Amino acid sequence: MQSKKMRWTASMFWSSIGKKLLMALTGFCLCGFLITHLFGNLLLYSGKETFNAYSERLNSLGLISRFIELGLLFFAVIHVIIGAILFFQNLKARPVQYIVNKRAGGRTIGSATMPYTGFLLLTFVIFHLINFHFTDKTYATIYQIVSSTFTKPGYVTIYIAAIFITAIHIRHGFWSAFQTIGANHPKYMPVIRVISILFSIILGIGFGSIPIYMSLTG
Repeated sequence: MQSKKMRWTASMFWSSIGKKLLMALTGFCLCGFLITHLFGNLLLYSGKETFNAYSERLNSLGLISRFIELGLLFFAVIHVIIGAILFFQNLKARPVQYIVNKRAGGRTIGSATMPYTGFLLLTFVIFHLINFHFTDKTYATIYQIVSSTFTKPGYVTIYIAAIFITAIHIRHGFWSAFQTIGANHPKYMPVIRVISILFSIILGIGFGSIPIYMSLTG
């Protein structure tokens, strides 16, 4: 009986609907992390003491912090792998259909570029982790590292471009995730679409303003 349940669960999550459901659930978790991360990063506006104290509090969590990081890594890996599988499956199945539906109503830049913006975001996340998470903090505080990084125009440009791509990706992905879990109702979907736009704008302005501010004050 247990074996049947496991096989059913595996087949359900490996189905097209199951994979989209996994994309939606992991996407919600990653969106939750982004808004939390934004609130923390906005403490940069309060100065180095406040931001460094916040960073030290996070580090003091020890195993809890590591557990959260591993959880986020797990969600990100699942999101990327399932997204890649769906992309290649769609690519394989749509040679003729794609030409017909290419200009269908409701298609946006976000929906048309989701796989590509997703790949660019993965590249940026690795770049971001190398610059801030895995960098040597022996002789410099995290505030000093951020301030030093954003004195370089090239880094500022890369980060702002990445945030713009993030906003495009989330603007479509957020409401699409609600659609996947069954919230595609004429009464609610217009509201969810508006919320997704506002959410992407908040993230875009919030994260995008930080490198500009640090470059001007650093």
